Amino acid sequence: MKDFFLQLKEKFAKPIEDEEEIEQSEEYVELGGSPKTEDKSRVMVRPFVMEEFEDIKHILDVLREGSTIALVNIKPLKEKDLVELKRAISKLRKTCEAIEGDIAGFGEDYVVAVPYFARIHRNNTVEQ
Repeated sequence: MKDFFLQLKEKFAKPIEDEEEIEQSEEYVELGGSPKTEDKSRVMVRPFVMEEFEDIKHILDVLREGSTIALVNIKPLKEKDLVELKRAISKLRKTCEAIEGDIAGFGEDYVVAVPYFARIHRNNTVEQ
C-alpha cells in the first residue's frame, strides 16, 4: 500500500525546477477589464423642467422605472398656468403613492419625487 502512494506521489508531483519557473513567470497577473455595463443598482438624480402639463409624462415614466430621483423645476409652469401646475402636481403625487414613493416641495420652485426605496426628510418642528 505504501508503494502505491509513493507511485501516485511521483506521478502527480511536479519537478522543483518547473515550480520555480512558474513562480517567476507568474508574479503579476493582468486581468482584462470587463466592458462597462449600466449598473441597474445605481440611483440617478435627474433634473427636469416642467414648462407644460405634457412634460409630466416623461417624469412619471422615469419614476416608474424605479431608479431615478426627480428634481422638478416647476417655476415655468407656475408662472404660466397655476391650474395646470396643480393638475401636474396632483398626477405626480398619485403616481408617487402608487409606486410607494415620496414627494415634497423643495423651496418655492422645485418638487422632489423619489421612488419606493427613498424617503424625504421633513422638519416637523413647530415655531413658537
